Amino acid sequence: MAYCTSHTFQIPASNVISRPRTVTPSVGAAVSLWRRPSSIPSISNRNMSFKCHAISKCNDITPIITEEAPEALGPYSQGIIANNFIFVSGSLGLIPETGELISDHVGDQTVQALKNIGAILKAGGADYNRVVKTTIMLADVADFALVNEIYARYFSEKPFPARSTFQVGALPKNAKIEIDAIALV
Repeated sequence: MAYCTSHTFQIPASNVISRPRTVTPSVGAAVSLWRRPSSIPSISNRNMSFKCHAISKCNDITPIITEEAPEALGPYSQGIIANNFIFVSGSLGLIPETGELISDHVGDQTVQALKNIGAILKAGGADYNRVVKTTIMLADVADFALVNEIYARYFSEKPFPARSTFQVGALPKNAKIEIDAIALV
């Protein structure tokens, strides 16, 4: 059975759940989860409904394996395809053939990490334009401007992916950057 969630409630999925507008009189008037309070103007007086989008079970998980990107450094996959998404594991600036960092420079490592991500995306049937979210981990946040400039070369078309960037204490192999990505197949 599929479920949808609203805060911490689990509600069996259906096409439409419709409830009348309700406001419970109390301090700070509580409002139904599915309706806007009557104090907020409505575009129309029609009953509005809460539509529940079911979350399907993920029965098909496919690992992505390519020689065009470095092998995983531990018990994880280069990438996974599940429910029409590609989840690319954190990528360092490693040369695929040797497994060594391309250089000690954050710019070189950024370019190589993004090339590695591109190879994994390609092996999974996607490209940079299908990426919806990235996470960048930097050994030194002072490198942000340079990394951002290089990143913009690979993600140049709108809409840009959502992104989080932060400084970490240390990265594997003493790398200066690690990037992961989520894309649509």
